[in-house]
Amino acid sequence: MKYIRRSIDNLITKDLAAMGAILIEGARGCGKTETGMFHANSHFRVDQATNRRLAELNPAAVLEGKTPRLIDEWQLTPSLWNEIRHEIDARRSPAQFILSGSASPTDSITRHTGAGRISRIRMRPMALGESYPHPDHLTLSELRTITRLSTISPTLTYEELAVEAVRGGWPLLIASKSKGFVRFVRNYAENITHSDLAELGNNFNPERVRRLLRSLARNIATEASAATISRDISADGGELSEASVRVYLDALTRIFIFEELPPWSGALRSKTRLRKQSKLHFCDPSLACASLRTTPQALANDPEYFGQIFESMAVRDVRTYADQIDANCYGYRDESGLEADIVLEFDDGHWAALEIKLGESTKVITTAEKNLIRLRDTRMTNPPDFLAVITGGTSGFTLPSGIHVLPLSALGPLN
Repeated sequence: MKYIRRSIDNLITKDLAAMGAILIEGARGCGKTETGMFHANSHFRVDQATNRRLAELNPAAVLEGKTPRLIDEWQLTPSLWNEIRHEIDARRSPAQFILSGSASPTDSITRHTGAGRISRIRMRPMALGESYPHPDHLTLSELRTITRLSTISPTLTYEELAVEAVRGGWPLLIASKSKGFVRFVRNYAENITHSDLAELGNNFNPERVRRLLRSLARNIATEASAATISRDISADGGELSEASVRVYLDALTRIFIFEELPPWSGALRSKTRLRKQSKLHFCDPSLACASLRTTPQALANDPEYFGQIFESMAVRDVRTYADQIDANCYGYRDESGLEADIVLEFDDGHWAALEIKLGESTKVITTAEKNLIRLRDTRMTNPPDFLAVITGGTSGFTLPSGIHVLPLSALGPLN
């Protein structure tokens, strides 16, 4: 199968040139192994039974091979971390190892972080701009410099976006163009309940995990608290305390399934208090659809819920593109009700804000524009690099206010 280029390829190349090793982390099936092998000259898979035994008994043998050497699913033998760290010190050369893992061990395993030795890179399921690469895709860097949009690349229709949301950015489905994607993602979600969390060594109840996933799916792209989720699960006929919800969410975070969007705390002129609640997101919105057993047609026929799913899809994509330019993504909301779905904070201290809207009617765009103008003019100590409304539509243009309007599928990674 031909390798599909990923947004993190440039990051991997850059970090390998400077670091002894890189660690690619992400959910199972997001493409870590294929990407690691693309950049490696040899590899070792710890998830094979005989290999895992060798890693436990003779870790030095595991590290022998042409460099960069991929150590896939390293976390299954956590003691490899320090062996690799010491080997990097002994060799004193960059690009020695590529580690990949679908779960994050407890902090004690990586407490000796390997500062100056090992770089961490987050990998997510594929963004739309990766699934449908196009030379005319707009990048976040370009949005920072242009004043007016001209032509945009071909975009996806409403119905096509519904298919993408339910299928998700799983490389196997994209490469094979499989028509059985609904079943695939539902099985993926079911495996989370039975096997993925079990690898962490805790006794997680599968039915409780299943109810939790359904609750997260219903509350996707919202600021629902652990208390709210606890009540939601209890309404399903079972009970899960607020403290237990937090434990389960932490476990889902460790296997890179659950990824909150933290609140932004940018410098404000006003004394308006910021809300500190994070927004809830899966690593891919398809897991929300699978948990609620939603099909593309059913999703397209439910615009309100599709709007939540679309926002989560946009968060996945923008995070992917932001990582390429060392930018961070946040949500914003204050006690006055002023909010922005995504705030980008760049490494030079500048910022930008995005409103995410599934529709592109005049009313929807006008409302989003007013919100962004209010954010720009009354709250911040320094002006944004750009403001944009990201839609599920097909039109791209710049409003007289200078705010860009463009489809999500017109965005893409750096080449």
